[in-house]
Amino acid sequence: MASSRNTLGRAGLLTIAAIFLAAVSLSNTALQGMRLDLTENGLYTLSDGTKKILGNIDEPINIYFFWSDRATADIPYLRTYADRVREMLEEFAEQSAGLLHVQVIDPLPFSEDEDRAAAFGLQGISLNGAPEPVYMGIAGTNSVDDEASIAFLDPGKETFLEYDLAKLVDTLANPQRPVVGLISGLPMQGRFDPATQQMTEPWLVMAQIEQLFDVRQLNATATSIDPDVAVLFVAHPKDLSDATLYAIDQFILRGGRALLMVDPYAETDIPPPDPGNPAAAMLASRASDLNRLTAAWGVTVSTDEYIADDRFALQVSGLDNRIVRHIGLLGIDDNGIDRADVVSADLRNLNVGFAGFITVADDAAATVVPLVESSTLAAPMSADGLAFIREPGELRQGFEPTGLRYILAARIGGTVPSAFPDGPPVGVTNEAHIAASADPVNVILIADTDILTDRLWAQVQNFFGQRISTAFAGNGDFIANALDNLTGSGDLISVRARATFSRPFTRVQELQRLAEERFRETEQRLQQELRETETKLGELQAGRADTGTMILSPEQETELERFQQQRLRIRKELRQVQRELDQQIEGLGNRLKIINIGLVPVVITALSIGLLLVRRQKRRAGTGT
Repeated sequence: MASSRNTLGRAGLLTIAAIFLAAVSLSNTALQGMRLDLTENGLYTLSDGTKKILGNIDEPINIYFFWSDRATADIPYLRTYADRVREMLEEFAEQSAGLLHVQVIDPLPFSEDEDRAAAFGLQGISLNGAPEPVYMGIAGTNSVDDEASIAFLDPGKETFLEYDLAKLVDTLANPQRPVVGLISGLPMQGRFDPATQQMTEPWLVMAQIEQLFDVRQLNATATSIDPDVAVLFVAHPKDLSDATLYAIDQFILRGGRALLMVDPYAETDIPPPDPGNPAAAMLASRASDLNRLTAAWGVTVSTDEYIADDRFALQVSGLDNRIVRHIGLLGIDDNGIDRADVVSADLRNLNVGFAGFITVADDAAATVVPLVESSTLAAPMSADGLAFIREPGELRQGFEPTGLRYILAARIGGTVPSAFPDGPPVGVTNEAHIAASADPVNVILIADTDILTDRLWAQVQNFFGQRISTAFAGNGDFIANALDNLTGSGDLISVRARATFSRPFTRVQELQRLAEERFRETEQRLQQELRETETKLGELQAGRADTGTMILSPEQETELERFQQQRLRIRKELRQVQRELDQQIEGLGNRLKIINIGLVPVVITALSIGLLLVRRQKRRAGTGT
């Protein structure tokens, strides 16, 4: 009996194993190509915009993924990311109806593949632990041998992997350089300087975008926008006629993309001097707006107020060369820049000057996504009289932070109505008046134009006749990114940043940020006391009769001793701030350990026991015992 039971047991196990192997084999065949994405943010599901781009390809496109497989054998994080790239490329190929061909190439040193990667402009980088340069880039070609490439796929930018790949495919599918139509009230392309009798250099941002786009200057009195204009770039529009405003309105409503930049006080908008009335130039308005258009969407920009911000205030030199914080010139950092939008995600900082703010009505037809915002230590201030301000400290008169954040730049979408509901203005004929956009509009609105000026983002030097620039802020990248994003197809614009694999410790980051703020405040106090002490010592030295001697007087020794004691006290405060931060992070870590190591197993055990008791109870009820 026991032997037959053992035989039956072994036979049952063999049967189960056979069924399992058959099920696996059947599932591999029947379910081949099927995917189930269970990640929280749909990391492995392509967006609708990407699917449309791939579905609209009408010619074969070759994609080459140059990946140093051998050189990264001992670098697991790169291999994991390479798998993610390869899987996404395979998904791209599957969605392209066979028109996208993907090849994975390992460019070994001194091989033809490495020469080919270099010819595409891809970069091999040296990593610790890698025996040879590591390539991790993508190149693509279309049927007419146009090329596009991504020099190196940075794992730190995995959030935008889908966008970068979709942009590369879209560029190859539509290779012509897009046309940007420019309407500007600023001398961005240079102007004649009466003092030197020569043309001034174009602004650096203008030289930068002219390398990327076909920039076409449009007349400020234009009554129509050329149909081949991909993006309309309007910077500091002043006194535009209804006919020109109507042309812009209809361009946007029929699907045209636009980058709109207005300003309540443009520092570079300096009217020509009037010898008969010197004060006229100082009193002239330097404001611009497009509220005549955008108000119909439920969006307006301040025309007589700018945003002052004590959190983002830049440090500048005052009249006496003393360093002061300028609440009208702002250096926006991570806390004010949207990291979820591809236009602003990689910007390290932005500098703006006397920027306006965007207001959205409660019943706005447009959808508004902030790209750049002030801090909560901000408030609107009147732009009247700014031309007469000589000392940045004067701006603080009447400044009281409101505790609110103000939108300085935003992406505008949604289905919006025309600003001309009754049709074209007098004198304009348009047989096909558009009363409202059929599809969501694509507009980026920036409430500042000083962001374009060289002085706020780059140092430009003349080196043997060549202009050498060194950027210290991301202003130029912001404008180029905005135009680049808008010139893409509507489907590409809809491909937003995807969530990243990594899940940051947001609470720890917040603790570190608060500690850094306390550090900064304490260090600034130390520097201020140092300057005051130096000034005091200088005054005491100047007041001595024996000014030639370097021996300290009793008053100077007292002042120096007082400062040294203050310095020791402040340094002690700095150490205390760091100590408290470490204690808070350690305490948070201990709580997480208790939850993960102790509480979670307890909860699972309790649930298991509970299920076991319920099952036994049901079994007893079924047997009647």
